Amino acid sequence: MQLTRRTALVLLTATIATPVFAAMPAQYTKGGLAIAGYDPVAYFTESDARKGSADHSLSWNGATWRFASAKNKKLFEADPEKYAPQYGGYCAYAMANGDLVSINPKAWDIYNGKLYLNYSSVVWAIWSRNRNGYISRADARWPNVSKGLS
Repeated sequence: MQLTRRTALVLLTATIATPVFAAMPAQYTKGGLAIAGYDPVAYFTESDARKGSADHSLSWNGATWRFASAKNKKLFEADPEKYAPQYGGYCAYAMANGDLVSINPKAWDIYNGKLYLNYSSVVWAIWSRNRNGYISRADARWPNVSKGLS
């Protein structure tokens, strides 16, 4: 998938680029792990990006999810849609431009009760200046983009 000019420029100037793969899974994973092994519940309950443990993991939506505690795993099991990141865990800013791009688990935001991840802290800073606008655009594009994912 070809990146839009704006997304490509932001990503090139932000940090060292992570490759965008031709065949992307429905849930962004790194080594099969959602959010690179970070606990999705901890973003909500601890306001922190915390690494999960293999001792507290489960499979959901084509990915392995890890949690920092058994309690967080249970919270996720009870309502995974509440805690899972938007846009399949792909970069929220890039999705606003219709692109699928990897994320940095430490470039995150909870906004209106939803978890959004971004490619880098620089991209997050750009995204955070116009959350409502980018979310509106990404929400409109995600259904069509996600149809083409495996």
